[in-house]
Amino acid sequence: MTTPDDQRKVLLAGATGLVGGLMLQALLADSSVSQVHALSRRPLSVSHPRLQVHLVDFSDLPELPQVNEVYLALGTTIKVAGSQTAFRAVDLDANLAVARAAFAVGARRVGLVSAVGANADSSVFYNRVKGELESALKAMQLTALVIAQPSLLLDHRDGLQQPPRLGEKLAIPIGKLLAPLLPGVYRPVYARAVAQALVRTVPQADGVVVLASNVLARLGEQH
Repeated sequence: MTTPDDQRKVLLAGATGLVGGLMLQALLADSSVSQVHALSRRPLSVSHPRLQVHLVDFSDLPELPQVNEVYLALGTTIKVAGSQTAFRAVDLDANLAVARAAFAVGARRVGLVSAVGANADSSVFYNRVKGELESALKAMQLTALVIAQPSLLLDHRDGLQQPPRLGEKLAIPIGKLLAPLLPGVYRPVYARAVAQALVRTVPQADGVVVLASNVLARLGEQH
């Protein structure tokens, strides 16, 4: 399904999260996007003439509106989720359910917030779940799949109604110091750069495109 550039209709899952919230801002600021449909478990604090919020149960999605692009930013931690099963239900099952439901109504372009080290064969549970989602999306007949694989995000989550992440608070200042010494794929990156890189790349991508952390930083800084 194609539409003129000024009639892009997009769907976003995960707008209450760090990267998802910044993607929502970027999409609403883009004059070529005519509609933004945000799927959420709870109401958003954002309102906009081109934004429609759909309160949903991700384990039982309704039929979705027709869109051209889908942005997947649903995610949690094992600590917050409470178990590996609950973590998988969000990071794998919910994201994949949204992608498949959107595909069923015509969406063929997908942008995914994944993570460095994502690998379906990994012995690390977190990386394995992220990799399984990437593999499942690659198996779909998509025109474009853009996968962002950020390393440590250099942002605090204050104001997101999320519990504090002690490890993150400790890692961010260390990550800033060590960034110049790290290989590109492991360099920390700001969430805004991840969001900007995805919303700029998805509309024009062809096939599977993987954006490593250093690439996300470079693309996200372009104007």
